[in-house]
Order: sequence, then structure tokens, then C-alpha cells
Amino acid sequence: MRILVINPNTTASMTDKIGKAAMAAASPGTEIVAVNPKDGPPSIEGYFDEVFSVPGIIAEMARAGDMDAYVIACFDDTGLEAARSAAVSPVIGIGEAAFHLATLVAGKFSVVTTLARSVPAIEHNLVKYGLSARCVRVRASDVAVLDLQLPNSEARRKISAEIGRAITEDRAEAIVLGCAGMTALADELSREHGVPVLDGVACAVRLAEAVAALGLKTSKAGGYATPLVKPYAGLFAVLSPGAGKA
Repeated sequence: MRILVINPNTTASMTDKIGKAAMAAASPGTEIVAVNPKDGPPSIEGYFDEVFSVPGIIAEMARAGDMDAYVIACFDDTGLEAARSAAVSPVIGIGEAAFHLATLVAGKFSVVTTLARSVPAIEHNLVKYGLSARCVRVRASDVAVLDLQLPNSEARRKISAEIGRAITEDRAEAIVLGCAGMTALADELSREHGVPVLDGVACAVRLAEAVAALGLKTSKAGGYATPLVKPYAGLFAVLSPGAGKA
């Protein structure tokens, strides 16, 4: 089985970290291919960054060709619907995957993400997925995404402190880490706080394997129908539906 894991931002060091986490979570025999776009924002922090990362996601899918499954490794599930329209194989977002698995191990959970500007998008997704009733609160740790790459930053301390508040104040029974850049922290923080701490990258890889192994494909009967063939203009001409295959 081959799974393409796409980090939608352009920071290669984060892609490397995400790829290693995905390989650690994958079953024996599963090949993980971790990539990031060449063009776009270095980090995705809010709605504006999201818009400019989506063309890169679709381009990476087209470049990779047929895969057994795809994982979108941004917690906002950036471009997830567009990616599902472009692909027949299943496409799993790390946010949606972590939310669903959290409901299997806890009655209620809280999300600890990066900056406050990311909270509305996550809350919106929880409503869209029908899981808002199971999430007590989405919390910001006041950590910029790229700070997670700095060895001497205060990122881990701030995230851990916010988890502590979520357990005490929200009475959360599990914690979902709200950024792919936090992937390496899950096991350590789970031991520290004594509750399940879920990393979306690992959750998405395992779900992608399961869905692909069941032979399930993305439905083309409705909103995820294959895009209509038409020529796009200017910078996006190469991404015109029908110009390539994802």
C-alpha cells in the first residue's frame, strides 16, 4: 500500500517530521511518501494562508499519480474537499481523523492548537463533521507554527500548560493536538498528563490504511464528483481539470 502524505505548507523540515511520524504509525508494508508544495505559505495560520496552499496540494497529488490513499497533513483539513474531488482513492484529513478517533477513546475532548486565529476554522470543522457536541473547547496555546521547529522555543511548555488547563477547566477526557507540527509530542504529553493525547498524522495514516484496505473509494455521486473538464487561465492552467490525473 502506498500513501501520499501532503504537508500543505512549504517548510521542508516540517514535512520531514511529519513523514517520520507517518512512517512510525504505518503498518509494515505500507510505503509513506511525504511531500510539500514548492509554492505557497511557509505555514498555515488562518483562512488567508489556506487559500494559497490548496493549488499546491492538488499539484502534488497530480505529480504523484495513483496512490492507495492520500493524507492532508494540516489540522485545518485545508483543501480536503477539493482533494477528494480530484481523487478516486480515499483522502483523509488529519483534523477529521483525530476528532473521530478521540470520540472512540473518550466521552469528550478538547483541542489544543497553535494561535487563536486558527480556532474558528477548527470550530467550523467540528460543526461540519457533526462532532462539536463531543468537543468541550478548542484552545490556543499562543504558539506560532514555525516555533514548533525551534529546539529552544517555549512551544512544548506552552502546549503542555494548555493541556493541563483543558483537563482541569474543561474536564476533557482526551486531548487532540491541533497542528501537524506537534506530531512528535503526543506520546510524551499523554504520559505526562495521564489522558489520551491524539496526533492527527498517526490517526489519519491508520484510517487511510483501513479505508483503503476495505476497498472503499471516494464517492463521485455528489459534491466529490470529478471536476468538469475546462481550461483554467493564467497561473492555474496546468491544474485545469483533464490536464492531469490525481
